[in-house]
Amino acid sequence: MSPALTLTSTTELWSSASSIASVKARASYYNPRLEPQNYHTDGRAFSTNPATRLRQMLARPGIIVAPGICDGISARCAREAGFECLYQSGAATTASRLGQPDLAIATLNDFSEAAEMVCGLDPTLPVIADADTGFGGPINIARTITKYARAGVAALHIEDQVQTKRCGHLTGKQIVPREEFVTRIRAAVAARDAIPGDSDLVIIGRTDSAQVLGMDEALLRLKLAADAGADALFIEGVKSIQLLELTVKTLAPKPVLVNVISGGLTPSFTSKEAEAVGAKIIIFSLASCVPMVHALRTAMKSLRETGTDFAAAQGMGPKEFFEVMGLRDAVELDAKAGGTSFNSI
Repeated sequence: MSPALTLTSTTELWSSASSIASVKARASYYNPRLEPQNYHTDGRAFSTNPATRLRQMLARPGIIVAPGICDGISARCAREAGFECLYQSGAATTASRLGQPDLAIATLNDFSEAAEMVCGLDPTLPVIADADTGFGGPINIARTITKYARAGVAALHIEDQVQTKRCGHLTGKQIVPREEFVTRIRAAVAARDAIPGDSDLVIIGRTDSAQVLGMDEALLRLKLAADAGADALFIEGVKSIQLLELTVKTLAPKPVLVNVISGGLTPSFTSKEAEAVGAKIIIFSLASCVPMVHALRTAMKSLRETGTDFAAAQGMGPKEFFEVMGLRDAVELDAKAGGTSFNSI
């Protein structure tokens, strides 16, 4: 089916009473405080609050590029490279913390504890975190929102797979009914709005339904997620740049997030190509952990064969390694406090 035909049929879906009869009629969510125009900086410095900062980034022109990080080392390296936003990948976190595949094995605590560590490295740097299905029903989702907010994340996404989910770029996915997905988004938004102090936490609605039920259903679900209060929308496994462009145009003005995994369902188009068709956020979920596997395999093979790690170290000693991990900042803080333990190091 061509993109033009898909857009036409989707429009018909939205205007068809039968297509939305199963979703309870409710007024569309509206919170005037969260209007994008309220986050234009007009040349002023960005907020030090990471969620507010992300909203300001969404309100400016251009795409947000967020590399997937899996642990403290990858987060440090991404910051060193100059990225303004990070993505805590669920697949990468599961692999790093548990040594397991992305098959709903990691728990809420696994994810939130990892997020707390990453966000603590630079409390001003926005982190978008994978929240899987929200880890249960509305009450569980509310708890997820609270824990992620306390961890310091700027945004999170909740999807429409069943609880025993899998990586969005694997086959055989199962999807919950439309009504359940919308309920998940409503629960997330309500929990965010209940946080004292007017939290700016960004709620992202994600659908994995394109590969299971088709693009029409995927776009309809994202439209319903937007009506339920999602601040941004995430279509997983979009199979061409043309379909990404269709998604952006159909869901405008809501910002659209796209996930690129080399070798996955989505072609490996660049951030510039995604920006050219209007995508607002692009994440590269496995940008840290896949290269890490290649590097570690090479290093371990070398150590096994040569009996030394000298070649793999490439001249990086302990001090140089710790400097990447923030050694200088730690020493300076100790000195400012009057400490003398690290005068020589």
